[in-house]
Amino acid sequence: MSRSARIGLLLATIVGLAVAAGTVGTVGLGQVLAAMGSIGWVGMATFVLWSGGVLGLLGMAWLAVATDQPSDRLWLFVWARTTREAATDILPFSQLGGLVVGARTLAAFGVPQPVIYASMIADMTTEMAAQLIFTLGGVAVLLMVLSHAPVQQGLVPLALGGVAAMIALMALFVFAQKPVLKLAGSLGARMLPGSVAAMAAVRDQLDAIYREPRRVLAAFAFNLAAWLASAAGAWIALQFMGSHVPLWAVLMIEALIFTLRSVAFAIPGAIGVQEAAYVLIGPLVGLPPATALALSLLKRARDVIIAVPALLAWQIGEARRVVS
Repeated sequence: MSRSARIGLLLATIVGLAVAAGTVGTVGLGQVLAAMGSIGWVGMATFVLWSGGVLGLLGMAWLAVATDQPSDRLWLFVWARTTREAATDILPFSQLGGLVVGARTLAAFGVPQPVIYASMIADMTTEMAAQLIFTLGGVAVLLMVLSHAPVQQGLVPLALGGVAAMIALMALFVFAQKPVLKLAGSLGARMLPGSVAAMAAVRDQLDAIYREPRRVLAAFAFNLAAWLASAAGAWIALQFMGSHVPLWAVLMIEALIFTLRSVAFAIPGAIGVQEAAYVLIGPLVGLPPATALALSLLKRARDVIIAVPALLAWQIGEARRVVS
């Protein structure tokens, strides 16, 4: 990573932390801590375990587009997706680092590199498509809610802008896949011997995946189920916190939050963006700002609880392979 990129990342993190701290200060630290504590140990454990199930769905989606990989390797793809999410959630280099860690996890167990990278591209494509469907449902519900809450009409352009940005990113990602691989192969031919063959192998593998629509549809279905299950996890957490907001309302909130997180991918963990969004959107469906903000912070605590042991185990495995 270049010096300017590191500085930009640091500044984005500082701004995000400042926004998050300002949001907590505005709502009231005492109220937020009290709301967080209301989930209890059993509730937090349930929340974490439910999130483990979501990772299982994400692993199924990745395996679905990994050609020639047997179903008994599901555990490996779930583990790779866990390390990928762990690195994305808590390490400072955001999305890119998570992809690298996930790829290395599969490579360590002998999955061919063309399969790794082609399946990752196809998985990300179906994940973005599933998120788009999920988000459009959330925006539709938001528009219905705002018809009875004109004071919050300013949220409409924000939500629609997020959807437009997501559609643009998805279109760019889908249509640029093969041209980018071809360009990378051309550039690599001048610098790294064998890179042209490697890129061609990834393109061929990607073509093989897209020639099997059932694989792509299966990955899409698993990813959509994961988006819905992740949102349902937030609803479960709120039940333990004593906030009985309807499931449809939580699905709407989570759809919009996930969209804003995707658009703010340059900010590590979308810190600050997520917190401010919860406080802004939550009250529309009767969720007090303190409870909404507490949910955001509990989700970050859950991420740490899952990510730290996962990355430690991954690092130990990497060290053992280096020594051996």
